[in-house]
Amino acid sequence: MERRNFIKVAVAAGLGGSAARAIGQQSLKAAGGEENAMGSMLPRTKDPGELRGEMLYRPLGRTGERVSAIGLGGSHIGKPGLSPAESIRLIQQAIDRGITFMDNSWDYNEGQSELRMGEALSQGGYRDKVFLMTKIDGRGKDEATRQIETSLERLKTDRIDLLQHHEVLRFDDPDRIFAKGGAMEALVAAQQAGKIRYIGFTGHKDPRIHLYMLDIAARHGFRFDTAQMPLNVMDAHFRSFAQLVVPRLTELEIGVLGMKTFGGADGVILKSKTVEPLECLHYSLNLPTSVVITGIDKQEILDQAFQAVKTFRLMNEEEVGALIGKTQKVAAAGEYELFKTSSHFDTTAKHPDWLGGDSPEVQALAPQAAG
Repeated sequence: MERRNFIKVAVAAGLGGSAARAIGQQSLKAAGGEENAMGSMLPRTKDPGELRGEMLYRPLGRTGERVSAIGLGGSHIGKPGLSPAESIRLIQQAIDRGITFMDNSWDYNEGQSELRMGEALSQGGYRDKVFLMTKIDGRGKDEATRQIETSLERLKTDRIDLLQHHEVLRFDDPDRIFAKGGAMEALVAAQQAGKIRYIGFTGHKDPRIHLYMLDIAARHGFRFDTAQMPLNVMDAHFRSFAQLVVPRLTELEIGVLGMKTFGGADGVILKSKTVEPLECLHYSLNLPTSVVITGIDKQEILDQAFQAVKTFRLMNEEEVGALIGKTQKVAAAGEYELFKTSSHFDTTAKHPDWLGGDSPEVQALAPQAAG
């Protein structure tokens, strides 16, 4: 079983703290397949958040910020089938109803997502009502700097509240980001210049890469403000970010950003016919997430997000166990988490030029490998 083998590997790797405790519990209890045991191994929030109007608001790690528990996903808002006018309408209505966390990325829809969000926020004072996040792909300082400036221009703002290193999918990504002349230098310089406020990272491939990113950051004396990862009803059964990464983030008071609640842009998890959309959103809200980011490209999906908040109640371990028990058989091999098991969602793999070239040190040591 992939899930059990993965746990054994993680234990052998010597993971410490609550991550190791979670793995130890799973290795002892999961073999019996008991739903309650599975529910007890997942972290749960102790506070649903502060309800104001239609939305819950939660702390963003140790930043002192409070943000909406639901975030508006940037990828969907720039989809080619959605008109710019409808995108702007959905963004502004979401804000009017209480969603403050705006997700985006430099590479979404060839820049259309940032352009549309920038236009929506530039009207009627909407920029000052939101916590604006975007992401960049560059691994070197020069490429990261270029992408930051492009995002600022598209978003029509002089500041980005949270900038994240996007798609940390490979074990060499943390090394490149923190190397001399790496992207972290660009983000720190932008932060010092007041162009960005907080720094985080994202990834969807393997929780061990997230843990390695945190290790490399600690080695350089740096602590991230946020980390973004897939958190959904199938994640508990296969390469689980919820079990391995979330406990460490909460210990470090790093804001937890959940994504791929439905398995990605095509709602792959819903195609399993095992769970309903509101169950998926409730599961992610029940984790110690600061924000659950969900794609919103039509009115009914926007309404669904608010309905999830309205009907959300904290679940105990038995209730969590019963919910994820519905997906246990179909989730065991990662069949519906394509972002973990295929390259379908790995956009930087399809566009390596976005990452930038090798560092000067690599070029000096291996000239023929440069470029």
